[in-house]
Amino acid sequence: MDIAFIILLSLISIPTTLSQSPTCNGISISYIYNSGFQIPPATLPINQPYNFQSTLTLTNAAQDRLKSWRLFVAFQHREFLVSSSNAVLADGTSLPANVTDGAVFAGFPVTDLKTAVETAGDFNQMQARIQLVGTQFGSAPPNIPLPSTMYLVNDGFLCSDPSTPVSRSAITKKRKKKGFDSCILNQRLIYSANNETHVCCEKDPNATPSTTVEEPFEVRQEGDVIIMYDVISSQETEYMAQVTVSNHNPLSRLDYWQLSWDWMRDEFIYAMKGAYPSLIDTNACIFGRQGEFYKELDFSKALNCERRPTIVDLPVDKTNDTQLGLVPFCCRNGTLLPPSMDPSKSRSAFMMQVFKMPPDLNRTQLTPPQNWRINGTMNPDYQCGQPVRVSPTLFPNPSGLTSDSTAVASWQVVCNITRSIPDTPKCCVSFSAFFNESVVPCTTCACGCDTEDTCSMTTPALLLPTDALLVPFENRTDKAAKFAKDNDRTLPALMPCPDNCGVSINWHLLSDFKDGWTARMTIFNWGETSFADWFAVMELGKSMGGFEDVYSFNGSRLLGSSNTIFVQGLPGLNYIVAEKDGKNPKKDPRLPGTQQSVISFTKKNIPGLNVARGDGFPNKIYFNGEECSVPSVLPITNHGPRMAVTFGSGLVTLILLFLGYLL
Repeated sequence: MDIAFIILLSLISIPTTLSQSPTCNGISISYIYNSGFQIPPATLPINQPYNFQSTLTLTNAAQDRLKSWRLFVAFQHREFLVSSSNAVLADGTSLPANVTDGAVFAGFPVTDLKTAVETAGDFNQMQARIQLVGTQFGSAPPNIPLPSTMYLVNDGFLCSDPSTPVSRSAITKKRKKKGFDSCILNQRLIYSANNETHVCCEKDPNATPSTTVEEPFEVRQEGDVIIMYDVISSQETEYMAQVTVSNHNPLSRLDYWQLSWDWMRDEFIYAMKGAYPSLIDTNACIFGRQGEFYKELDFSKALNCERRPTIVDLPVDKTNDTQLGLVPFCCRNGTLLPPSMDPSKSRSAFMMQVFKMPPDLNRTQLTPPQNWRINGTMNPDYQCGQPVRVSPTLFPNPSGLTSDSTAVASWQVVCNITRSIPDTPKCCVSFSAFFNESVVPCTTCACGCDTEDTCSMTTPALLLPTDALLVPFENRTDKAAKFAKDNDRTLPALMPCPDNCGVSINWHLLSDFKDGWTARMTIFNWGETSFADWFAVMELGKSMGGFEDVYSFNGSRLLGSSNTIFVQGLPGLNYIVAEKDGKNPKKDPRLPGTQQSVISFTKKNIPGLNVARGDGFPNKIYFNGEECSVPSVLPITNHGPRMAVTFGSGLVTLILLFLGYLL
């Protein structure tokens, strides 16, 4: 064997330092499959599970430090990850976890990779080695389950394609064909042993260079929800932390929020103000390491020793409680409004006393919890990233002086709304107009449907008379059937299923005249939950240019948008009650909670506007941040497939009478 081939083989071995080609002047990444074996149960080959143990290595061979590294690995054998050393899943998922669709890893506890220059080539500081253990399916030995690709998620990098795993005999053939020298000069021609693959990620030369001086902390990011974890005082065995949750999305809100995370170093919560664990449980401490170390600590006064606690907000009446409250922005009963509605109510905060465990008994040894999750009721789903160390937060001086005080250390968690799977709407919209006696109702099964033999989930919803909007769905059948008969329409063999929406909104074209037009918006609450501090958003087309005023709601153009109206209840009228019994429960149907307002528009300087033929109806409507289901047909006057065929009037009078009845 010649010396050149020996040198080449040394490049593809698995040393304890750099396991990639030295030609990578960037972030060198390797994935090495170490071992695996068949595990129960025995099943068909395609579904047979196998243990796998692999090593994922990142080495910083670049000129600059890699901060808060994040790496995507595209698994392709239905992998189920059980453990990963020195890294966590960046989307906040706790292990074990299904990573079939790939996973983004983030460094933990070390988040940054230093350079060779600043460490004199110390690979312990410039390299991250992650030992992966998990389960994969259908790839039996001698097959090697490797990922299809890997790349840095950090901005400003371009990554090569994964190197091709080949046998040593194949390397010999390539060496003879290409020549050893060209193989060394071109990293694309470096081939790996059949149990590993490599990627080189280098700075994108076309990326906008940073003009700022290198900072010790990451730049704070924006997102739908921002969580700050601020350590405000630190001792050897415990510290005080303030957690602040801020809603930054202009259209979304959180109701009855729940916040959870994973303690990674056996920490536990001893005391809290401004919020509370959903479960008071210290058994894990009493029977665990914590109880052995803190022998003199009274755990009957501690709050929670779960590895993954769930935190809930306190009710409003605890705001000034001397033991639980008196934390700015606390005690909102779990409600975070959008900042466009009320900036003072878009933030929640609480404080907690956290006890640490050996070997972290040092004032400066501070590790934030990982794998954050936040959710609420009737709210979108959020995906949270890992905590990122940022510059210490400034707090107003509690003594009232003009100087600020800084946190000991601060971490930022960014959470964004996920839309990977279409969400089932929780509200729906019906359309009507002054020139048409038919109401286009909410779509069949708009908010979901159970399979039933008594109704059809595919039959289009029947056009309704105006008074049918005022009664629950189960009381509409006779009205819809009679209305169809009066208008010579054929009833389906199986009537359509209900929309099953807790909230419905009627948009009624109220008037259309030479210089302008008006619409009436009515919100019906058919659910058992009342809505405090409600809001709604309407997106319109060209007609939005003529928006003038909202009369019974507090309405305005949404800041930063050219086609959106934002409305909320006026002070004292911002509460929509739940559905309730009629005046005579034995014979009267239940009544929804309602709010209603007229909205006016002008036609000036909007050429081609035709309100009656569709321009007077919104494209989208949101209620409390949730997008509502909108009908696919309109009660317009022109002939065509979207036409509702009968004409008349009466909805305005009916709704006014209905509101008078409620009063």
